[in-house]
Amino acid sequence: MSQRTVLITGGAGFIGSHLVKRFLKLHDYRILTLDKLTYAGHLGNLAEVLHHPNHSFVKGDICDEALLDKLFQEENISDVIHLAAESHVDRSIESPLEFVQTNVIGTVTLLNSAKKHWQGNANKRFHHVSTDEVFGSLGEHGAFNEHTSYDPRSPYSSSKASSDHFVRAYGHTYGMNTVISNCSNNYGPNQFPEKLIPLMINNIVKHHPLPVYGEGLNVRDWLWVEDHVEALDLVFHQGKTGDSYNIGGNEEWKNIDLVHALCEQMDQLLGRQPGSAASLITHVKDRAGHDLRYAIDASKIKAELNWEPKMSFENGLRATALWYLENDSWLDSVMDGSYRDYYERQYQKR
Repeated sequence: MSQRTVLITGGAGFIGSHLVKRFLKLHDYRILTLDKLTYAGHLGNLAEVLHHPNHSFVKGDICDEALLDKLFQEENISDVIHLAAESHVDRSIESPLEFVQTNVIGTVTLLNSAKKHWQGNANKRFHHVSTDEVFGSLGEHGAFNEHTSYDPRSPYSSSKASSDHFVRAYGHTYGMNTVISNCSNNYGPNQFPEKLIPLMINNIVKHHPLPVYGEGLNVRDWLWVEDHVEALDLVFHQGKTGDSYNIGGNEEWKNIDLVHALCEQMDQLLGRQPGSAASLITHVKDRAGHDLRYAIDASKIKAELNWEPKMSFENGLRATALWYLENDSWLDSVMDGSYRDYYERQYQKR
């Protein structure tokens, strides 16, 4: 049986790069990483595997139909794990059409290429990685499960909800082997510093204000990125065709409590006086349409695939803070954009 060739879109991004490295370490597959290398994706995230014999990288856009057709034909792609997406709510509020283009049109373009080249082969899997935000907002109680009705509230979550529906439609209409996973908020090394935790870490180091929306009472469920990619591995290999799986960290935190916990950790790690970081907290105008609470019921994936998160949030938060402090040059290069030219030059030397 020929070696599988798995296309991982968005593989130079935060979650995608962790998944690429896991697959190369644990599975004897050819991995083809496709990434547009916009602001949140860069080759530095893949530095340790760029020259791996089973890994190839292609800079490109999932909306580029000609490129996708070429890759499916020439690389004999057997499976797709689709992570490429615009993913920041604030950016979606400012530029919703960009999110429609990438998250909806890009996903459909990718589905079309897979359908065209796989020609109904049920052994070829299309795994779509989505978010819990498609389910909308919760009150103080309850959690999203796989049967929760979709109720997206932002342009970002609406675009992801649409892409989820298209994946299901292609599975139903064309008989494609599709599976969907919806995850809660990820955190860990290599995350672009517009997201809450790396943003706060960077600002604490530089003595900049720590912006907290409103009173900081919004609740999120936090998932360690390595726990997430372990779950993705299981869903890709063992998930039932046509099913979806919710992946959560069982770690609900109010934003303000999270920021205070991080401030305490950072004061210790930086050798600063207790309360130094917390004095930087600045409450700012709340985000438009800010969802109150997300929480994932991950009982299905535990029961069917024997997965549950391993990392406690306290330990994961400390590990994340330590990584950013030990990789300050990575953080600085991401902030000023200098990483891009350096890593692209390194890759071209291969």
